[in-house]
Amino acid sequence: MKLLTFVKLGQLALGVKTEKGILDVQEAAKGAGVQLPDSIMSVIEQGSAVGELEKLVLSVSDDSPAWLQESDLQFGPCVTEPKKIICVGLNYRKHAEETKAAIPEFPILFNKFHNTIAAHGSEIAIPRTTTRLDYEAELVIVIGKQAKYVPREEALNYVFGYCCVNDLSARDLQLRTPQWMLGKIGDGFSPIGPYLVTADEVGNPNELAIKARVNGELRQNSNTADMIFPCDEIVSYISQHLTLVPGDIILTGTPEGVVLGLPKEQRVYLQPGDVVTIEIEKLGSLTNRLVAE
Repeated sequence: MKLLTFVKLGQLALGVKTEKGILDVQEAAKGAGVQLPDSIMSVIEQGSAVGELEKLVLSVSDDSPAWLQESDLQFGPCVTEPKKIICVGLNYRKHAEETKAAIPEFPILFNKFHNTIAAHGSEIAIPRTTTRLDYEAELVIVIGKQAKYVPREEALNYVFGYCCVNDLSARDLQLRTPQWMLGKIGDGFSPIGPYLVTADEVGNPNELAIKARVNGELRQNSNTADMIFPCDEIVSYISQHLTLVPGDIILTGTPEGVVLGLPKEQRVYLQPGDVVTIEIEKLGSLTNRLVAE
């Protein structure tokens, strides 16, 4: 199932993407006389709600006003209130090679904050403090069940679903010190979406095509199979050190093709007016335009 949020009367509403269009869950539930979770976070926390949503989708008539055209919607983030935002650095072999970094022995972890969350279609302001803003296409793992000391072979059972993210990175700030955080925490630096796709629909997350385009030009073109630490290992590893809870998101790293990986004389960082699209197989395309702050 593909879930999303959209703006309705100034608030975020829950939607389901189908072949018929986008189903407004609140409107459809009201018409059917049933009570269902009315937020994406409630669905994540109540995994059983997905089955109820599937029944609702099948029950709504084609002429119901609950069906909406996707092109008419203003999207919200596909995870609106992540409890934790955990990121894995240097997690693709070819990306480590292009940046001349050693292959990590253990996952390199850092964090982002809620201020970085943005939606598909939203404009992202380039901070005044950077001249080297880079894109990073990444797969996001969304946790669906509390996880602590989870063995690798069971780790994916704790995943609710997956989505796209652009892990925007101010390279001049990121590399100013050994700690990367400053270059990763700008407002809107983690646009996610457009959809949150449930794990059953995605299948194996470690064999998905992943791409990034800037103004239509293909910059990144890889596959999650190039991850150094695959999704099950990442979830298991993190769960050994802290408790993961429903709504936590994990950014799993980016493949080769970022601006930083080019020779210095060829590096052209993101500028106001640039449009970046992140595309991951089965998850859709996430597009954002950069603007001056």
